[in-house]
Amino acid sequence: MNIRATLLAEFLGTAFLLMTIVGSGIMGEALAGGQVGAALLPHAIAIGAMLFVLITLFGPVSGAHFNPAVTLVFLIRREIAPATAVMYIAIQIAAAIVGTLLAHLMFDLDIAQVSEKARHGPGQWAAEVIATFGLVMVILGGLRSAPYLIPIMVGAYICAALWFTASTSFANPAVTVARALTNTFSGIQPQDVLPFLLAQVTGAVLAIPVANMVWRTPEE
Repeated sequence: MNIRATLLAEFLGTAFLLMTIVGSGIMGEALAGGQVGAALLPHAIAIGAMLFVLITLFGPVSGAHFNPAVTLVFLIRREIAPATAVMYIAIQIAAAIVGTLLAHLMFDLDIAQVSEKARHGPGQWAAEVIATFGLVMVILGGLRSAPYLIPIMVGAYICAALWFTASTSFANPAVTVARALTNTFSGIQPQDVLPFLLAQVTGAVLAIPVANMVWRTPEE
């Protein structure tokens, strides 16, 4: 494994993911005339489409995690070395922040921002547990059932989860941290970040034994 190539792939993929999340939120809100649903639909489609592209491109290089929760799952499953996992997570968080700042730059907004958008409460936290649990199930199940379809499955799942979860499916600690730095459609106020992170880790870890029970091999 070429570690420089894998880390670069994780950086580029995560940065473009955040540019899509933040940028499509800014664009959607600007064009929606105050209608939240009208802003959310193109936002969801853009994110799902970009995930399909990024996972297809970078999956063969780095595994296309773009998400510390996903990296944690593969660490627990002993499919990635601890040192590599630490580097992945650091790169993902840094890239997410860079992607957010670049989205601000593209739309001529203040580069440095802090979100004022409240996202808290039992419903939001439950939504993040469920969203992340579902994402990890899609990935682990896809690896067993149809690896070649993982890009479209992940993209489609996130597109749907943006609509069926109360939190609009962050499902990604790096995304959550970065979105605290944008006071736009996609933001989350800093004091709401930690409960989201705990919910995401909980959902990811819970998915591991469930996936193992569902997709057992004959010898298991």
